[in-house]
Amino acid sequence: MAMTLKFLKNICLSCLALLIIFYPLKIDALSHDWVSVPKSQYGEQLWDKNSVKQNQDGSIRVFSKFLPKSTTEITTDILYTMDIDCSKNSFRDVAVGAKEFDEFKSKDSGWKAPNGDKLILGVIDQVCTFGKSVDTA
Repeated sequence: MAMTLKFLKNICLSCLALLIIFYPLKIDALSHDWVSVPKSQYGEQLWDKNSVKQNQDGSIRVFSKFLPKSTTEITTDILYTMDIDCSKNSFRDVAVGAKEFDEFKSKDSGWKAPNGDKLILGVIDQVCTFGKSVDTA
């Protein structure tokens, strides 16, 4: 009886090991590949290569984060889910967060011009260039 129980235990452990090996976890969804745009006097803006997705309307959705030059309890990193319209060189913030993406949906979902904001212009330029290379691949 003890031999049969030990044999069954070994089979279960082997099956579990095989399941873990051959059924990879979705770790990619959690990892970010941050790309920095040129810094400004206010701080740094980064966008995540792994989050770039084409929307049905042709715009591109991407995760972005702003790192202020100096951080305090009041000024912390700001996480954005943003859509970019490459043909019109415009963007809209879909959601904002402090601890995680999409914490708060944006009430103002209209398209905006970057109005000379160096950081946003950098994100738009890099994401649109990256989006074209993904489309042609």
